[in-house]
Parts: sequence; structure tokens; C-alpha cells
Amino acid sequence: MSTVRTRFAPSPTGYMHIGNLRTALYEYLIAKSLGGQFILRIEDTDQDRFVEGAVDVIYKTLKLAGIQHDEGPDIGGEYGPYVQSERKAIYLPYASELVEKGHAYYCFCTKERLAATKEESEKKGIPYKYDRFCCSLSKEEINKKLESGEAYVIRQKMPQEGSTSFDDAVYGTITVENKELEDQVLIKSDGLPTYNFANVIDDHLMKITHVVRGSEYLSSAPKYNLLYEAFGWEVPVYVHLPLICKPDGTKLSKRNGDASFEDLIEMGYLVEAIINYVVLLGWSPSDNREMFTIGELEKAFNIKGISKSPAAFDFAKLNWFNAEYIRKMSPEAFHAKVLPYYEGAIKNKSIDLVKVSRILQQRTEVLKDIPGKVDFIDALPEYSNELYVHKKMKTTCENSLESLEAALPVLEGLTEWNEQAIHDCLMELVQRMGIKNGQMLWPIRTAITGKEVTPGGAIELADILGKEETLVRIRKGIEKLKEELS
Repeated sequence: MSTVRTRFAPSPTGYMHIGNLRTALYEYLIAKSLGGQFILRIEDTDQDRFVEGAVDVIYKTLKLAGIQHDEGPDIGGEYGPYVQSERKAIYLPYASELVEKGHAYYCFCTKERLAATKEESEKKGIPYKYDRFCCSLSKEEINKKLESGEAYVIRQKMPQEGSTSFDDAVYGTITVENKELEDQVLIKSDGLPTYNFANVIDDHLMKITHVVRGSEYLSSAPKYNLLYEAFGWEVPVYVHLPLICKPDGTKLSKRNGDASFEDLIEMGYLVEAIINYVVLLGWSPSDNREMFTIGELEKAFNIKGISKSPAAFDFAKLNWFNAEYIRKMSPEAFHAKVLPYYEGAIKNKSIDLVKVSRILQQRTEVLKDIPGKVDFIDALPEYSNELYVHKKMKTTCENSLESLEAALPVLEGLTEWNEQAIHDCLMELVQRMGIKNGQMLWPIRTAITGKEVTPGGAIELADILGKEETLVRIRKGIEKLKEELS
């Protein structure tokens, strides 16, 4: 049995969208789970879409994701070059071979003629398909046009009768009526191959055994099969992947502002969480497990687990994964990771940021939310006294004022300022007053943060803010409540 070989063949268009990332992941995991090789090939034949620096984005993304290719433009290999534009001379001889065999033909139609026939189809309300105008040209006519330097493309000559079938590892047997197939362009007028033609040639020459791509390419697979058959080559295993959509069913699209892999990282998602979540968009392990490292996926992945149904990209689920990975980090690693998020948000140099990280680690889903969680540390925000009213805590503005006025002298009298000391004195006060813990701690937390939701409780936050700042804020809280109640 030949070695399993898969390839990731992105176009350098400037970013890695989620669908591309998942395709790369699945191709890598199929290869590794079957003891095979994973190849990186850059498909840059569409020069109009080429973006400077985009190839570096591809390398960076794969490295960040832990996807290591065995062959590629940067590391070489037996079947290079691995950049399509550097393989330009390879494709025309194969297209010419198809012409000689009667499976392709020269087309000299001008853009104007093609536009006119397309417009005519639209007027008649029928789907446009090339009318094979050049298919019947004689050898003499073709040679005359070639000798005079007329621009041309080479088109694949599709059979007009019967049907073409192919087997897909996910969707099963797919059959298409040949009369539905258009004579697609193989070689463009600039001499470069089209995506569809270059793919087949390169996959064969690079001994690719499994072709993995999105289900949107299902309709193109019969054309690929006909090319393989025309050359007499072995057809690879097709693995078409389900669509990734938004929860409302619409397709993910960068044009519509949907996040790319880089965007998600900038938004504060951990790489490990993104990879873990994305791999489950369309694939289910046999044991319904959810948390995987790349190494574990290399062993667990199986094509049989890939679904036919579209997968919904749900930020709520990604947030859950991210929170789980944050909890699993060591305190030291988490602190190092979040330090950049404190810059600009906490300017007070006296704040112990390690303590801030300690309370945030168990209460953070997405890192980008951190500045908004800690902005009260530098300065108490403006807030309404309505925050003191909490049904569950059984607090009102009246009893909140009582709690704050009782807590102030007790806290002022503390000689040591740490969580334990603050806790002990406040709990003793609660007992003495015969109230619930929340009736003391909710007013204090409100007074010192001015926020309804905080990353920690009153005692932890008072410790972080320090004695002087905590007392200043409690006094302000007392004044605000007195003004309202007077």
C-alpha cells in the first residue's frame, strides 16, 4: 500500500479564514493518523488575488497551530517546486497531451464574444455554459490562428452523453450528468493553469493519495475525475468537508466581517482553544470526548467521524473552550500571557498584578475582556446607587449604608492588610450585626468598584486596591448613599 500523502494548498490572499484552517487541520490529521506525510503547496496562479506577505501568514498560522508540514516551499522535498507559479512550464505539455488525445481543445473566443453569449443566456433565462464554438475548428484553422499569434485558452472537452460518478469518503457516491458539465478552461491566455487543472496535475505529480477540501468543490470533482481518466492516472481518495456557517445558517465570510484565525488570536482566544474547537466543527470522535491536544488528535482522528451536515461556528462554545484552557494554564503561564492586557488599563504601579491574575484566571473567558474587567482599579467609575440594591443579597440603599458605616471604622483599625485579616474582621462584624454575609460584602464591593460585575469578591478586591484606596472609596460610597437618602 502506498504511503498516505495529503496536501494543504492555500492561495496567498492575506489571511487564514476558519474554513482554511480546518481544512489544513484535517489534512494534517488524516496524514498523521495513517502514518503518512503532509505537504504544503502554495497556489498562486491567480495573480490578481495575490497579497504581498500572505505566504508568511500561512507559515505563521501553521506554526502557531502546531501543524508541521513534511514538504513545502520553505523546506523543500522530492516533488518541488511547491509554489505553482514556479511550476508554470509543467502544465502546458499536459494540456497539449489532452488536446492530442481529443480530451481538450484550443479556444480563441474573445472576451467580447463570451460576454455576448453570456448576456444572451441571461436574456433567455437559462444558465450560462460555454457553447463549444471552437470545439469544431479544423486543424488547419487552429494552426493558422496559432501561427498568427491569436490569444487562446485550452478547454477541457467534456463528454456530452452519459454520466460521471465518483466516490467520496464523506458523501458516498456522487453522480453527475455529463451534459451538465461545462468545458472548463485548463490553460488561461497568460499561459498559467487554472486552479482546477493545476490541482490535478500537481496532486498526481506529488503522489497525493487523499484530496481534502470543502463540500463546495463537490460539483467540480467529476471534472477532476475525467482528467484523471484521460491521463490514465489513479484517482485519489476524495474527502469533502461540510460547510462551516454561522448559527443563523449563513456562510462564514471575511468580507462580512467574520473573524480569521489571526483575528481570533487578537481577540484574546488561545491558539490551543481555537484548534480544539475548530477540529470539532464537522468531526466527532468515537468516544464523544471534547478536549484534545494536537498530539492526541493525531492518534484519535478518523475520516469516519467527519459529518455531512454543516457545522455552526458558535462563539459561545468557543468561549467555553477558551475558558477551559485558561483554567488549565499554570498561574505563572497565565500571568505572563495577560500582562500585555494590563498595559493602559492599570497604570497604578503599586498594584500587585500577580494578585489580579490570580482572581482573573478563574473568571475569564476571553483575554480581550480583561481591560474592561479591571478598569476600576485605577479609578472608581461613576455609578448609580441602584447598584446597591440586590434582591438575592437582600440589600437596599438603607441597609447598604448601615453596612458601610459599620465596616469603615473596623477596616480603619486593621494593622495588617491582607485577605485573611480583611475576611476575619468583616465576618466578625457580620456576626455582631446579625446580618447575611452578602448584606455586608455586596455594598463593600459596589463601593470599591462601582461595577455590577467584577472579577473577584469584596475581600479579594479590597486587598488588591490596598487599605488607603479601599477606605477612600467606602467613604465616597457612604457620602453618595447619604445624599440620596437625605
